[in-house]
Amino acid sequence: MKRIVILGAGTAGTIVANKLTHELDLEEWKITIVDESEIHYYQPGFLFIPFGIYSKSDVQRPRRDYLPRGVNLIISEIERIDPENNQVHIKRDDQVLPYDYLIVTTGSHIDPEETPGLTEHEWRKSIFDFYTVDGAAALQKYLRTWQGGRLVLNIAEMPIKCPVAPLEFMFLADWFFHEQGMRDQVELTLATPLPGAFTKPRAAGLLGDILKEKNIKVVPEFMIMEVDPDARKIVSYDEREVDYDLLITIPVNKGSEVIARSGMGNELNFVPTEKHTLKAQNYDNIFVLGDATDLPSSKAGSVAHFQGDVFIENFLRYVDGLELRETFDGHANCYIESGFGKGFLIDFNYDVEPLPGKFPLPGVGPFSLLQESRMNHWGKMLFRWMYWNILLKGKEMPITAQLQMAGKWN
Repeated sequence: MKRIVILGAGTAGTIVANKLTHELDLEEWKITIVDESEIHYYQPGFLFIPFGIYSKSDVQRPRRDYLPRGVNLIISEIERIDPENNQVHIKRDDQVLPYDYLIVTTGSHIDPEETPGLTEHEWRKSIFDFYTVDGAAALQKYLRTWQGGRLVLNIAEMPIKCPVAPLEFMFLADWFFHEQGMRDQVELTLATPLPGAFTKPRAAGLLGDILKEKNIKVVPEFMIMEVDPDARKIVSYDEREVDYDLLITIPVNKGSEVIARSGMGNELNFVPTEKHTLKAQNYDNIFVLGDATDLPSSKAGSVAHFQGDVFIENFLRYVDGLELRETFDGHANCYIESGFGKGFLIDFNYDVEPLPGKFPLPGVGPFSLLQESRMNHWGKMLFRWMYWNILLKGKEMPITAQLQMAGKWN
């Protein structure tokens, strides 16, 4: 019997586990997936918790409910990977899991300790994150009684999960404070290491204009060195300072510590991965998907979805001794909440930046690319249902894994 071990039961790992059971004979294959938590989180929903749109119960479900029969789920911390001997060491009962093929979907996490001063005595008092469910919930409670002042959102370093989430947070904050009748009492500032609002030029121009219209200040190329929680200011390496009353931080995002312990990652614990095949660069029987890769694609659920689609065909070729096809093109699409019941949608890949048009049906939509609309907002809100009921279970979605130019114009 051939053995597949999947490390991480987040979005990418769960999608792959489901798709593999659709394609493989489980009398000939044993599939084991390891994760340290029983709970699966819908991470895009964290964004909505601070503003009271979602609660914690809206974004979490039992992992076991979304994994197929025949897949062995082990809840345990992972000690280390031993790729030379095709083994994974886990903490539970000091087990050693042998494998013929390893799929690394260990994701990424925030590491606030990387920034001096960030987690001192003001952590979750005047300094909050929203990339964890507990951080988002703590911020929601704080905003209920906050009287206004200088709200600064700082991105510590790229890459981060969902690169558009900081912009969405600022747009939703603008809407939220308008709804509370206190927008004129709040100064909104985005301090980012990027030269502008976004990495892709055309989208950056559009989003930068929206930020100006909403009176949201941008401090570009701000590489944070430290936080002074007593003086309530953040300081960059070039000695610029930004004062705040409320700091929303997106700390350094890193890959799993097990990647570091196993000597398989770069300086941020992301695994060097072949750009178009998803095979680990240094190991022949290891594949890497989702946030765990070092690829220049976005760390987002849509990318994990598209990777899962192209991975399955390539994996089946691989086990049959055929050459891998370079089929992953970095495809990502992201809804961007802009507040007041509206949103944007962007669709892009490694080589093609977001362009205007209609999606997914050329000329029809119903969603508009690079244009604000109420339909785009509802697309984002409805996606939570699609995530739990279609995407995670590996079912077919009406979106191709590769970027399609039909319906776009330049």
